[in-house]
Amino acid sequence: MLKRRLIAVLVVRDGRIVQSERFRHPHLIHDDPVFAMDCFNKWAVDEIVTLNVSRSPESRAGFLDVVGRLSDKCFVPHSVGGWIEHESQARDLLNVGADKIIVNTAAYRDPRLVPGLADAFGSQCVVVSIDTKRDEGGRELVCIDRGRELTPTPVIEWARTVEGRGAGELFVNSIDHDGMRRGYDLDLMRRVKRAVTIPVIGFGGVFEWDDLAAGVEIADLDAVAVANKLHYIENSGKHAKRHLIGKGLPFRAV
Repeated sequence: MLKRRLIAVLVVRDGRIVQSERFRHPHLIHDDPVFAMDCFNKWAVDEIVTLNVSRSPESRAGFLDVVGRLSDKCFVPHSVGGWIEHESQARDLLNVGADKIIVNTAAYRDPRLVPGLADAFGSQCVVVSIDTKRDEGGRELVCIDRGRELTPTPVIEWARTVEGRGAGELFVNSIDHDGMRRGYDLDLMRRVKRAVTIPVIGFGGVFEWDDLAAGVEIADLDAVAVANKLHYIENSGKHAKRHLIGKGLPFRAV
């Protein structure tokens, strides 16, 4: 049986680690993202995702330096995303140590972006992040621009579209669950997983280690990602892994 992955997520705003709650960032977790990277390297996570949520042009420009410093300390696969709009930006991030590129808003607005990245770097390098939100009628729609723009596109339709364009992996995050401590949107993620053939990562809402387990047991996710909770518990990755393995789930040993 293929091993599932535990992924730690660093949400970076203006060069610092912040907590995310429905895509707002009310709390500073740490001034130095390199410190968090050092911790997660020691705590048995399988991969690390770094997401840049900065909005100022200066902070976006400085993110390349942040990624370079993080990659120097990272000893597991490192995926990087946040405002990537062009192949040249992706190439710069890969050149300073990123292993995969995560795209979201630009992938929606420019149909050529994902195929272009897949051609240039290989599909295995291209992760499409899908932020989801329910409208007043309960429809699950794609949301872009860090939660500011709700599109008319259903999530399942978009997942199939980007798979067809060359995405190698999907990173699915429910805005309604983000930071709300009630676990993943399991029903949605299970349906996304069934709709595509590429790996699906779940993100948004983890509060208990059992929330991670449910991501595998109920939604059949290929990887479970968590941000806020991992930052507040010493050796958190090891605790999470031991819990998951103890439930008989196929994760790599600590």
